[in-house]
Amino acid sequence: MSIKKILLCVIVCFLALGAVPAVHAEESGEMKLGINDSVTDIRAVFVGYTFYVPVRELADELKLSLGGTPEDLMLSGDRGRIRILKEGKGIAGDGTEISLTVFKRGGKLMIPLKIASVLGYSVSYKPERHLLRITDGSQVLDDGAFAEKFKEKLKPEEPPKPAPSPSPAKPESSKPAPNPPKTGVSGKVVYLTFDDGPSATTGQLLNILDKHGAKATFFMLGPNIERYSSQVKRMAKSEHGLGLHGITHVKSKFYASPAAALKEMNQDNADLEAVSGRTTKLIRPPYGSKPYFTKAFRDKVLGSGYHLWDWNVDSLDWKYKTASDSIYNNVVSQVNKLDKYGVSPVILMHDQKATLQVLPRILDYLHKKGYQYEIITSDLKPLNFWHDAR
Repeated sequence: MSIKKILLCVIVCFLALGAVPAVHAEESGEMKLGINDSVTDIRAVFVGYTFYVPVRELADELKLSLGGTPEDLMLSGDRGRIRILKEGKGIAGDGTEISLTVFKRGGKLMIPLKIASVLGYSVSYKPERHLLRITDGSQVLDDGAFAEKFKEKLKPEEPPKPAPSPSPAKPESSKPAPNPPKTGVSGKVVYLTFDDGPSATTGQLLNILDKHGAKATFFMLGPNIERYSSQVKRMAKSEHGLGLHGITHVKSKFYASPAAALKEMNQDNADLEAVSGRTTKLIRPPYGSKPYFTKAFRDKVLGSGYHLWDWNVDSLDWKYKTASDSIYNNVVSQVNKLDKYGVSPVILMHDQKATLQVLPRILDYLHKKGYQYEIITSDLKPLNFWHDAR
């Protein structure tokens, strides 16, 4: 076996085992990244026994070439190159496939720091000294001297203590008191979605989301948009995601023909614009896209620029109604299964009174698991049962 192949095997094993020793995510949180003999502004986030960093910031610091799209990135330098694919794998310069996980955090694409090994760098991790460092052999300081020199910079920042303030007057029900966001530092993302609204209880639903610092995407029906216009305006002002669910929610009408489905979505969009001044390209057809939203429907509707979204976690709140324990256990079970594979949950719930009873428990659980809430946007690759990426 050639030296090159031996080295490649070592790198693949290194990637499989992880570049750093396993520690508990909640104990490490974020760490400042050192490169050679300096401390950078890059903050590495610990998720699933691996440190992740923003790909663009890493490329800038290492003077690497970065090209392609978020779904197919090429990261290359004088020492090596790797192709990073969104579906969970990387391809080294010689064609060897490597299992990788990438995700978005705060609008930035995060990649595992262990990729640095493929690019010709070494990674050092000394948790007791708060040291996480990439070197290329040109460094002057060893890890001990580096940690000692920059111990003040490397030390984790203490969270600021809130200043005391007088008790505020009780807010109006339509304007809940703002609470600090309850988002974790793990980098894990969850997408909350609510169908069929808005409704008479949407205000309470938004209050719960505000209290937990959570954002959601609402797939709404045209007539309900008109009826509860103030809640739609509140959603838009609070920067929740806005999506379309059609007009009738009647199978025989919506799925009468591809043209009928497109007409409902267009009318729904017009209703949304009339109320909020905004339009959207995000759609979720009634009852989900399978089996009725066939290729003929998708060609007609998605061909007009819409993006189709289903879900990968079904709360079944429409079925269990007031059986809160059943809804909660159902969501937790599905989220945990996705978590094992590093897949972001897209949770289906409904804008209904019964869901309000269990929602706080679900949000508390997601916070405990380290998830941060993001909304669905048009630049994301759609998740749907047909795997239609349009």
